[in-house]
Amino acid sequence: MDWERHAARLAEDITDPVSRWREPVAHTARHALVPKWWERADSGWQVRDGAADPEVWATAAYSDTSLVTRVGPLHADHAAPDDRPIGRATSSATMPGLVVQMLRHGRLTAGVDLLDVGTGAGGLTAYACRRLGAEHVTSVDVDPYLTEAARERLAAMDMHPTFETVDATGPLQGTYDRIIATVAVRPVPASWLAALRPGGRLVTTIANTSLILTAWKDPDGGATGRIERDWAGFMTTRHGDDYPPGLADLVTLAWVAGGLHVTAGRFPVMDIAEAWEVRSMLEVEVPGVELDYRHEGDTRSAVLVHPDGSWARATAHRFAAPIVHEGGPRRLWKLLERIRLRLNVEGRLPLYGAHVRITPDGVCHLKRGGWTGTID
Repeated sequence: MDWERHAARLAEDITDPVSRWREPVAHTARHALVPKWWERADSGWQVRDGAADPEVWATAAYSDTSLVTRVGPLHADHAAPDDRPIGRATSSATMPGLVVQMLRHGRLTAGVDLLDVGTGAGGLTAYACRRLGAEHVTSVDVDPYLTEAARERLAAMDMHPTFETVDATGPLQGTYDRIIATVAVRPVPASWLAALRPGGRLVTTIANTSLILTAWKDPDGGATGRIERDWAGFMTTRHGDDYPPGLADLVTLAWVAGGLHVTAGRFPVMDIAEAWEVRSMLEVEVPGVELDYRHEGDTRSAVLVHPDGSWARATAHRFAAPIVHEGGPRRLWKLLERIRLRLNVEGRLPLYGAHVRITPDGVCHLKRGGWTGTID
């Protein structure tokens, strides 16, 4: 494969001509980090083998897209052609433009030591090594196969950063000037603040939101920063081979149950997962809500469920006011409508650009104008 040509084109697509990240992107053989990956097909997840179709491999590897490399506990590298795993994606090669975006937020300068949380396929690690030097880069992941595969593939490119297999939400070895996470967390692990040197910078995202949190380490062990005015979405941290089952049974119930409260909604039904600002605000105010959405013909339906047993289902024809069924201790749809009303009245929600103060135990206190919130 003439990968240099493809990598140069990718670098032109995702970086400015004067960007210091153009060279790292243009000189990284991304296809070598993703020899096989998963794609959605009518029959479910289907593995793609790059070596079997180099043209497709080049197109996929050097496009600004994320490539799913692991579904449930099954990595694409270990899959047979007829494997059809069921479940959620558990690892990926993050879209290169988003990797560069997170690196930019890191404010990386010569000589800083970086901790990359969430090795994945090793893309961020590779770019950081090109820029900082491999001796300044440490990458961690909970999956031993991911760290070993990335170690071998980067070594083949003559890059030898430090790799560690560890649950990054727990204790960490060493201290760092920068920590950049490409997995989402809630709360911010106290171990990250402990591992961050005084004056160091943290960049992470909050689980089930599109919020990018950046903060500088304070002398008291906490950190001060902001919610950036752009967004990103990453898989949440996991502590084993797969994610727990979640609230699938409650979602099933919510689709068919009659509600104790039946009302007419104020706003048309939308796919909340795709309305990033609304989804993020909902997660901050009511942590743990899971979503489902269906669009069949002219009928739109949405379900919200919460670990406390609360659920809501709204169904509407086209853009008409929905009929809402709710059960459990909370009125989830009413909470959602308060957020949407605020967005309609004020034109924005107060999350993006909010000031953040992180205490040493990882609790985030948000403030913007008269609004305050907590992520813990």
